[in-house]
Amino acid sequence: MESLSETPWDVTISGTGLAQSLLALALSRSGKKVLHVDRNPYYGGSEAAFSLQEAQEWATRVNQEPEDFPFEDATVHRPEDTQLSAPRAYTLSLSPQLIYSRSRLLPTLVSSKVYRQLEFQAVGSWWIHRTSSSNDGDNSSGSLYRVPSSREDIFADDLITVKSKRTLMRFLRHIGKPQEDHDGPEEDLSSPLSEYLASKFQVPAELHDPLLSLSLSQAAPQQTPADFAVPRIKRHLASIGVFGPGFGGLLAKWGGGAELAQVGCRALAVGGGVYVLNAGIKSMTPSSETGDADDARAEVHLSNDEVIKTKLVLGSQWDLPDQERPTCDKVARSIAIVSSPLESLFPVTAEGAPVPAGAVVVFPSSSLGHADDSPPVYVLVHSSETGECPPGQSVLYGSVSIPGPEGQSLIENAMHKLLQSSADSSATVLWSLCYTQLGQASTKAGAQVPTLTRLSNDTFCFPPVNLDLAFDDSLIDVVKEAWRLVMGDEAKESEFMEFEDREGAYDEE
Repeated sequence: MESLSETPWDVTISGTGLAQSLLALALSRSGKKVLHVDRNPYYGGSEAAFSLQEAQEWATRVNQEPEDFPFEDATVHRPEDTQLSAPRAYTLSLSPQLIYSRSRLLPTLVSSKVYRQLEFQAVGSWWIHRTSSSNDGDNSSGSLYRVPSSREDIFADDLITVKSKRTLMRFLRHIGKPQEDHDGPEEDLSSPLSEYLASKFQVPAELHDPLLSLSLSQAAPQQTPADFAVPRIKRHLASIGVFGPGFGGLLAKWGGGAELAQVGCRALAVGGGVYVLNAGIKSMTPSSETGDADDARAEVHLSNDEVIKTKLVLGSQWDLPDQERPTCDKVARSIAIVSSPLESLFPVTAEGAPVPAGAVVVFPSSSLGHADDSPPVYVLVHSSETGECPPGQSVLYGSVSIPGPEGQSLIENAMHKLLQSSADSSATVLWSLCYTQLGQASTKAGAQVPTLTRLSNDTFCFPPVNLDLAFDDSLIDVVKEAWRLVMGDEAKESEFMEFEDREGAYDEE
């Protein structure tokens, strides 16, 4: 095999995060000479998934080299005398995201023919935690309420009055109309969702938090405008039933985004691309300074001491040299392995529906003893069917848009209440990883659309990762922009991620 320095590369992709790996997938049939490098010993970047030992090693590196990661303050905690399986029995995702059935990612995976290498599972119920209404003054207890998300759910709910059901159905019918069917002038959606629900539809206050939870907004209720929340509630409802009854969200088995990233990487490898882990970009000399006028290429020095020449370089700001940390939002995140399957959180939600492998539990700030102007805590619960933990256990992924110790305290409180409120109150936390993640938060409608940033004639930077709890479809547009850049005049819109099956590729299946 030729050494890397002997090949004139068309593009070098730095980092194996989801954006870079989807670009690798898009270029896997292009005929371009693609070098894909990562300074880390693992695939996935911000979407990586780890065994217990790998998670400990990652946390150590984050704290020792904070400027090299879009993460901060990583801490592993394992209580004494806990019974864990072998470290490799776990596959824990740094950035767990659910994928809505209506997401543009899914047809992209189908048209590029890599969907056969993935296994998706249902995300079933949305739960919301409510504090106890007892009169004994003890607000530490509470219960989980399953959020109704279909007409059948609403009519079967014993806790919603008949009058409230009518107002709720009126709201759902309204947002379910096609845009062109709305009568009169365009409605004002600038007010907070709660004000919009109360003033226009007379939806009672006790239903505001459940509806807000369907938007997955990580902002406080008063900071979540209707023009942000309503389209997301509509997305949630429109996704239910697309791939089967009773669910509208999916997760990728064996590590979520990390599995998607590896599928993209494998596709490029099959197509002739070259991968090198443990080899980041140390420094670069732009083509304008290399003196190679006939076939202008930048000179790139890799951390494994090889020097290559390439027409283009694309990566995140953490994967490119001499880049200042971008201004980012921060969220506190936590991963906890618990000693129970928490089966009560995964009911079959409709006749003929699959047993879900994921559930969403939302803790409004009031249920945690905080003021109403604080953001909610989300806990994504994954069963052992995800392949992320052994049978008899489950994984809790906590998130709140308050970084640092305050956010971690809220997540810990929420997880404690979740275990108290579940059918298995004896469940305990066996292991946990706490950290802060940096990226771009989705908190308002009309926010600037993410795009590539030109750093020089040769070098382009992907935007910071989206911190949303659901896959951000705008990433497809960013990847397409990068694909056009690499393909140049050869780019044909109809050929983006549109591939034929490789002959014999699936014979064994």
